[in-house]
Amino acid sequence: MKLGLDVFLEQHVQDYKGKRIGLVTNMTGVNHRLVPTIELFYDHPDIRLTALYGPEHGIRGDAKEGEEVESSTDPYTGLPVFSLYGKTKKPAPNMLDLVDVIFFDLQDIGARYYTFIYTMAYVMEACGEQGKTFVVLDRPNPIGGTAVEGNLLKPDYRSFVGMFPIPNRHGLTIGELALVFSHEFGISCDVTVIPMDGWKRDMYFDQTGLFWVPSSPNTTGLDMCILYPGTCLVEGTNLSEGRGTTRPFELVGAPYIEGYRLAKHFNGFNVPGVLARPVSFVPTYQKYSGVRCEGVQLHVADRFAVNSLQVGLTLLETIAQLYPKDFAFKESTGEGHCFFDLLAGTSELREHILAGTTDQFLEDCKPRVKQFKEQVTPYLLYN
Repeated sequence: MKLGLDVFLEQHVQDYKGKRIGLVTNMTGVNHRLVPTIELFYDHPDIRLTALYGPEHGIRGDAKEGEEVESSTDPYTGLPVFSLYGKTKKPAPNMLDLVDVIFFDLQDIGARYYTFIYTMAYVMEACGEQGKTFVVLDRPNPIGGTAVEGNLLKPDYRSFVGMFPIPNRHGLTIGELALVFSHEFGISCDVTVIPMDGWKRDMYFDQTGLFWVPSSPNTTGLDMCILYPGTCLVEGTNLSEGRGTTRPFELVGAPYIEGYRLAKHFNGFNVPGVLARPVSFVPTYQKYSGVRCEGVQLHVADRFAVNSLQVGLTLLETIAQLYPKDFAFKESTGEGHCFFDLLAGTSELREHILAGTTDQFLEDCKPRVKQFKEQVTPYLLYN
């Protein structure tokens, strides 16, 4: 298969000859031979690359989650690098002065919470306001384009981990999301998507023949991406989601948990496609840094059977029932909502977890998923 980047370089370069080009990218912006998009653009005789833009974690991916990144000068090209995860998340008008066209080449991981898709939304908004063209070089959804899971985010819970009413696992490529943002969610922008060649909706990333480049320090591989639409919700609690270990979002635990007890209870639910193994671990940073935790590692036994949201909710519900005096949700943010609700896109999910009724929540999600799939059908680029 060919990435949107490959298709662009083979077929569409001349369409943008003479244009001043800005590039939103990071270490995931590479071709099938792992050559960076920055290098391919900068060295191309017919591409006039004039500015770079970096999302969360920075253009080289060396910043931690949530860490502000300063604008800078790229040491390899000498080009200005405008941070879109620092003083502003939306490009200011002066940040677009050097460009006529903005190209977007980032690897998404298929979940509503992942901030790269909202960086894209803000760049699209800015391009629309400043009369700039926006071009997406499409990349695979690493967890496929057929499974869709979860509730639709409610307007009152909009944030940078959820701006639009899309499910936890959205089943779209980043290019398809750009079309949905433009046509369904009111972003007025001149947007073009350069599709991939040969990608199929039922493909997982390890079926593409491409090398996996972590999208951020904690996107360690395909199993992590498969579990993330469910286990990311752990971030909104006082449980460790495994940050500061080698298996973030696969390991979940806390100092108050007994790993064997938790694994036995979780596995007793026979959640399709996943098994839990008791573990102990000591995070090197983030929650419980330097403190021994017990919990479980979630192992994907059958990725085609997994409903990642069901996995995450069953685990949270189990912990809430086993450790009612210890388990807690994070306190409210400065935005007036607790962080869990921003991730969940609703306040109702907390109530279901504490009441032990997450099965009902998942059942209520089914018509929302059907609604979303119907809404986005006109913008699907692949079979």
